[in-house]
Amino acid sequence: MSRTATIKRKTGETDILVEVDLDGSGTHDIDTGVGFFDHMLTALSRHSLIDLTVHCKGDTWVDDHHTVEDVGIALGQALRQALGDKAGIRRFGDVCVPLDEALVLAAVDISGRGELFWDVPIGPQKVGTFDTELGHEFFAGFARDAGITLHLRELCGENAHHILEATFKACARALRAAVESDPRVTDVPSTKGVL
Repeated sequence: MSRTATIKRKTGETDILVEVDLDGSGTHDIDTGVGFFDHMLTALSRHSLIDLTVHCKGDTWVDDHHTVEDVGIALGQALRQALGDKAGIRRFGDVCVPLDEALVLAAVDISGRGELFWDVPIGPQKVGTFDTELGHEFFAGFARDAGITLHLRELCGENAHHILEATFKACARALRAAVESDPRVTDVPSTKGVL
């Protein structure tokens, strides 16, 4: 069964197309109008092996907030749709990812209960023109709308670029493990019988 999804989301602030293929190879076509964010989404696709298309026209003349948050929402909706009933998945994934001096832990539970637990302190407020607080906004929207429990924790780090990039890569690797098909599981991996 194909584990793909297409989400179109249009508001007064953003116009977004997101396409995902959970069984891809990490190919990507990313254009949000926010250069650093494109770089982060490219890393997310590459390290999760999820094929990802994200096109967004947002009100970046205001700032990047609406674009980043709304892409998180749309990507979360796409992940939830592509997972279907979640039968046969591994469900859990966790990893620590280093990037130079930065080290970030990510843990994912495809639980049906969307919530972000964020402990990623970032000293510098900007990476280029990108507000570092938008990392939290992206992952909060993504986790909530995907219906996943997502823990992200910075174990060490100084450089804001490194910390954020390690966070996206750690999430990607944990997500890759969690959405993978488990040949030993044919039903939903829950004692409740539903996620």
